[in-house]
Amino acid sequence: MLNLTEHPVNATSYIDLSVIIKVCAVFPFFCIFLCCIVVMLYIFASHRQFLDSSRYILFASMLINDTVQLLFAVLLFFLVMGQVKFALVYCFPLLFISTATFRNTALILATMSLERYVAIIYPLQCPPAWRSDRIWIIILSLWLLSCICGIIVCSTGEQKNAVDNFYIPVVCADSIVNSSPIQTLFKSFINILCFAAVAVIILFTYVRILLETRKLRQDRTSVSKAMNTVLLHGFQLLLCMLAFTIPITESLIVLYTNWQRKDIAFFNFFCFVLIPRFLSPLIYGFRDQSFRNYIEVIFICCSNRVKPGVSSLIQNK
Repeated sequence: MLNLTEHPVNATSYIDLSVIIKVCAVFPFFCIFLCCIVVMLYIFASHRQFLDSSRYILFASMLINDTVQLLFAVLLFFLVMGQVKFALVYCFPLLFISTATFRNTALILATMSLERYVAIIYPLQCPPAWRSDRIWIIILSLWLLSCICGIIVCSTGEQKNAVDNFYIPVVCADSIVNSSPIQTLFKSFINILCFAAVAVIILFTYVRILLETRKLRQDRTSVSKAMNTVLLHGFQLLLCMLAFTIPITESLIVLYTNWQRKDIAFFNFFCFVLIPRFLSPLIYGFRDQSFRNYIEVIFICCSNRVKPGVSSLIQNK
């Protein structure tokens, strides 16, 4: 009798400890990401030279998109970890925004690669659509395309007793809410199409820049930076698109390891959702010389404000 009563307690304590560890791993990571984003957006909004550049406008839109995506992804993560159930009518908007912003990341990466291609190939006569005063049209078009894909996915689900189902409390997870075969097939098609199109665009821009460098007499340093930036776009795209293989990796890990599905889902979430979003400010912010100079100034100012307080505490002791 004693052994029977101790087993559920041990199992419950193990589950609670596992949840606490996962939350403690995600929350500091998210806070660091948010601090980086706030610094980047503050620098972008407070300097005119960034507001007049199409490259930096796309960079800021990517930061905003990744921040929104990560906010909703972390919120859904905490809700799933706590097994919180609420009505579908409140769950659908969370999943819709999270999915739309996730796909929008790949589209923005492709657009940023094309912008680098246009800047190198047409340095003096930039096409009107790529100018800083019109780049917002492209950004809004990307958002609209991502939202349309999300609406189609939601509308292809089963419609039986739809009004009653909207108020059924469920765990807000995409695998539970959007689980019909038609939705799964359509999501797979959209993901494959998105990956293929963006990969082709990034490969095209890199090859074209590589070939044009032999013809154009430009600053080799700027051309080399543009090529490295396109390569970094491809690397981050690879990280983002690896999230599309989550169902396959979950099945393989379950077959060959003793991991629980919740632990596998957390591993995929941490590696293929959090890390790519964290790399965005590092790749396009800290690597950029102009941004890096302003970031150093901000950190120096913050450290100078902290040092007097620390020294006064030491003197009081």
